[in-house]
Amino acid sequence: MTFSTTFRAAFFASATLLGTAAMAAQALVPAQSSINFTAKQMGVPLQGQFKKFDAQVSFDTAKPETSKIHFTVETGSATMGSKETDSNLLGADWFNIAKFPKATFDSTAVKALGGGKYQVDGTLTIKGNAQKVSVPVVLTQSGATTIAAGTLPLKRLSFKIGDGDWADTSMVADEVTVQFKLALTGVGKL
Repeated sequence: MTFSTTFRAAFFASATLLGTAAMAAQALVPAQSSINFTAKQMGVPLQGQFKKFDAQVSFDTAKPETSKIHFTVETGSATMGSKETDSNLLGADWFNIAKFPKATFDSTAVKALGGGKYQVDGTLTIKGNAQKVSVPVVLTQSGATTIAAGTLPLKRLSFKIGDGDWADTSMVADEVTVQFKLALTGVGKL
């Protein structure tokens, strides 16, 4: 093996390790991130949010199709601003946090659409019910921070959220809209 061949091999190995280390350094900034949801009760929009969530992101700006996203939400952190409502959200009919303390999303495909827009396909699991979803995401960057933002409409009954008496959609609509803004560090330049 010549010096040149050894040098090239070492260079490519270092570059690969540095690329992997850079992707591994991507992190969620919870203080700058939010997950909100809107539901309608008797036609009136009600706002809520999840206070605790985490993401493991490996996003490659050069090859987005190789990217992976794993997202976890602590369902017990849901709040709609009322003690009674928040207490109900924790129960068996709603999130059933005793049995299902977390909801998860695992990406299966990431597709660049141009202009900072992406389509992220994956599996969303809430209360043990897994559904394939396609999430439109817009990425923007400011300095070292990348913001991933989007809106995902869901049917709550597909995930058995609001079982029992709450399954009546004349009281609480089946449609729920989830809005997210995730601040990430360590993402390469778009």
